[in-house]
Amino acid sequence: MKQDMLVVLDLGSNRNTDVARAIRALGVYSEICNYDVTVEELRNMPNVKGVVANGGPNDVVEGKKIGLSSELKDSGLPIYTFDYAGGGVVNTMPEADEEIQRALKSFVFDTCKARPNWNMENFIADQVELVRRQVGNRKVLLALSGGVDSSVVAALLLKAIGSQLTCVHVNHGLLRKGEPEQVVQVFQDELKANLVYVDAADRFLDKLAGVADPEKKRKIIGAEFIRVFEEEARKLEGIDFLAQGTIYPDIVESGTKTAKMVKSHHNVGGLPEDLKFELVEPLKMLFKDEVRACGLALGLPDSMVYRQPFPGPGLGVRCLGAITRDRLEAVRESDAILRDEFARAGLQGKVWQYFTIIPDFKSVGVRDNARCFDWPVIIRAVNTVDAMRATVEQLEWPLLLKITDRILREVPHVNRVCYDLSPKPTATIEWE
Repeated sequence: MKQDMLVVLDLGSNRNTDVARAIRALGVYSEICNYDVTVEELRNMPNVKGVVANGGPNDVVEGKKIGLSSELKDSGLPIYTFDYAGGGVVNTMPEADEEIQRALKSFVFDTCKARPNWNMENFIADQVELVRRQVGNRKVLLALSGGVDSSVVAALLLKAIGSQLTCVHVNHGLLRKGEPEQVVQVFQDELKANLVYVDAADRFLDKLAGVADPEKKRKIIGAEFIRVFEEEARKLEGIDFLAQGTIYPDIVESGTKTAKMVKSHHNVGGLPEDLKFELVEPLKMLFKDEVRACGLALGLPDSMVYRQPFPGPGLGVRCLGAITRDRLEAVRESDAILRDEFARAGLQGKVWQYFTIIPDFKSVGVRDNARCFDWPVIIRAVNTVDAMRATVEQLEWPLLLKITDRILREVPHVNRVCYDLSPKPTATIEWE
């Protein structure tokens, strides 16, 4: 990487991503490192100009209080400290992101002499070079869900290695209505990518039968994905690499030494130990908004770049608890109604993410003048920049009533519709 870089040192803060994003917003690349990173490791990282030591409430690890090492203090690297009294410039963490950026600006440019050369054009050039160096003349298999992340990876890898890339789209039975057909149309017909379509719905649903724990579901889905890809790779011959749409929030939320795991992501916490591929993950250091900017810079259409985010485990984490096929269909149909009504209301592209959830319990209701015992549908609609924080979209009441009416009329075995008003934090965007 040719860009200058600052390291955000995690000393137990809950706001490491805020600081990292504030530095990137200044045009300087940044990464979050664990508290025990050594000076030698920092010097081996490209173009490190300084360190922001970021303290906070999680500063006790294995019964010991963590802090800046004497080695780092004596390293000569400029250090700026938030909420920490162990050396450097001591500051209280500002509340607003703009204030963090303002507080760091002088340190980044005047003290560290960093250049504002972090942009998508430079990032793409770096990643194309790195991918070509990693892959050489060998072949890559891309786990293509059709979502934003994997679509941008596909575009970047097509630019880097062209026909050496084969995209595999696995229909695991947990996709949204009409999604497999759309993926085939866009990538095979329009982008002319080498695309293999695998219908593995029964295989995945059989594996998930009776599994209620969300972490186990994610790991089963992640592991089964890899098995499918291994099988497809054997058919193709000569596949040495697996490409994934892993992004920075996936890594951060899957846990670090000081931060507790929020949830494991299927492409981080669910990979099997006997993985037979070397991973290619060119977006793994980008936040969600940066992924979209990368897609636009690569020439992808807005309709693809601003497509609704969709988790790798798909509707499997929106059909809460043990997945049943009838409840899965109810999630799929209610989600299609929600997306249709948002489009009719002009909200497509204006609300970051919206979807439905069906929990694994029922409630009493009335249908056709008789008692019924059916599921509730929960609507979730949120706005965010980087998927680390989210606010709830304040929908117009007539729109909510219209969506509710359609779901109750058109989706079998549903007798209630609820709206989730919880921001992130304390909730997460998904329910599982």
